[in-house]
Amino acid sequence: MADVIRPEDGVQILERAEISDDEDDFEYEMVAEEPEDDDDDDDLADALASINMKRSSAATEKSLESTTSVTQVRPSVVDDFVRNFLIKAGMKRTLDSFNAEWYEMQSKGRLPAEISSAVPDIYLRNDELDQQARVLREQVDKMRQVAGRAQATWDKFRKERDFHRMHHKRVVQEKNKLIKDLKRVRNHLRSYEPMIDELKGKHQAALKEKMLIKLERDRMKAKVKVLEEQVANLTRPEEEKSPTPKVRSATRTVRKEAVFPSDSIVNPFSTVEFDPCTADKFKTRKTYKGHLNSIAAVAFHPKKPIFATASDDETWRLWTVPDSDLVMSGEGHTSWVSGLHFHPHGSHLVTSSGDSTVKIWEFAQARCTHTFTEHTQAVWGCEFHHGGDFVASCSMDHTVRIWDVISGRCRQSLRGHVDSVNAVKWQPFSNNACTASGDKTVSVWDARTGLCVQTLYGHSNSCNDLAVSHRGDTIASCDADGVVKVWDIRMVSELGSVETGTHPVNKLTLDRSGARAVCGSDDGSVKVLDLQNFRVLNQLTGHDDAVQCVGLSPNDAFMVSGSSDATFRIW
Repeated sequence: MADVIRPEDGVQILERAEISDDEDDFEYEMVAEEPEDDDDDDDLADALASINMKRSSAATEKSLESTTSVTQVRPSVVDDFVRNFLIKAGMKRTLDSFNAEWYEMQSKGRLPAEISSAVPDIYLRNDELDQQARVLREQVDKMRQVAGRAQATWDKFRKERDFHRMHHKRVVQEKNKLIKDLKRVRNHLRSYEPMIDELKGKHQAALKEKMLIKLERDRMKAKVKVLEEQVANLTRPEEEKSPTPKVRSATRTVRKEAVFPSDSIVNPFSTVEFDPCTADKFKTRKTYKGHLNSIAAVAFHPKKPIFATASDDETWRLWTVPDSDLVMSGEGHTSWVSGLHFHPHGSHLVTSSGDSTVKIWEFAQARCTHTFTEHTQAVWGCEFHHGGDFVASCSMDHTVRIWDVISGRCRQSLRGHVDSVNAVKWQPFSNNACTASGDKTVSVWDARTGLCVQTLYGHSNSCNDLAVSHRGDTIASCDADGVVKVWDIRMVSELGSVETGTHPVNKLTLDRSGARAVCGSDDGSVKVLDLQNFRVLNQLTGHDDAVQCVGLSPNDAFMVSGSSDATFRIW
């Protein structure tokens, strides 16, 4: 058939053929020309968008280059898509016509660029979408779980918030109630203040009247005694009368003053060597509840197996060693008893108290012979001089007072500390007194002149107690930081220090050799220290509360410790 060219559309017809339905039984469907509408543009846009999305996702993900080769599937173009469709449908003649016309238009350059673009594979696209949908579902499930946990946490926090809000409201209500109660109590207290002032005045007047009555009573007793002697002399027969030497009237009291011993006295312990005490091997021998309140001080008798204890229940008591049998008890202080010490001869006992007084007790007559009242605040400690005629006491009023036992008056007031003086000890066989103060210093005083001879600095907290060796050449002091320091008095220097722990050391005592120290700590233990190597040898436990005092017997065979649990232990 001759070629026919259509001038209107420029299409060359190579052959005409008519196909009728009568030649075979196959039913052919009309192939409709795909109109060039917006669907192709949409598909193309989707394909470009998918490609761009793949490229952007691949660019953002940080991946390593694979050494293996990857097979890439090239997307099919429009003509391949049509050919595949015609091949699948078995339309060979239509396929031949399509190929001839397609290549002719392609060779002549009349084929538009948008028609020859790639067609996305719908199955590949569907797989990608399925995978994305699966990933998104997994993410949604995870987010749903996270949201569920967040919701549970939020509910928990909300409940806690509601609880704390309710608790805060209750606390505020209780605070307001307490404020009202405090105001009411304060107003009630103000109403009693005039009455308290009036009672204080009456009390002072009563004390003065009592003192005057005592003086009048003593005067009347003396007069009665003189009158009784005169009556006895008058009623005595003449023949029985004989010349008698003159006797001083009882109304006249001659009181001499004690004299400080001379400095030429030799310390008998200066040439004696003692073995160190074995306190680190001590065991509890007996525990006894000897007082109703905390035990503040303990001291051993210089000659007999007896020790004394002082307590916050305003009493002192004597006990035997080691059976703890009660020998004597003394009452007379109106506040806690803070310290005590035996006379060198063992005949008297001196006690100090929170009632600002110092009392001397005589064992023979079982009574108080002297009461010194010149301290203005609580008295922390007291000690007899080695001669027995003087007593040193330290007080919260920043002073140390030297008392004359014979004349019954204060001979010296040692002033220089700027805080409470917590302990005072005599330097053996000398006239020097050593003090420990809350101003973190240890001082040595001349009791005859009242002047400070030496001041030792080194503690970083309040000094609670001190002890002087029998030779008198070293001082051991303890403070509220749990530090024990050893000082050389002659060189005025620190020999070393021992850290016993974080708890304060309340009391300290030395053995006869001066190489061992025993201290009571606030942690309820008794610590044994080696002052030659400056270390803790042992820690003796057993008390239920802070150990307030410790004491060693004169031969270092026994040790007594007193505690805030109102018990003392014999070791």
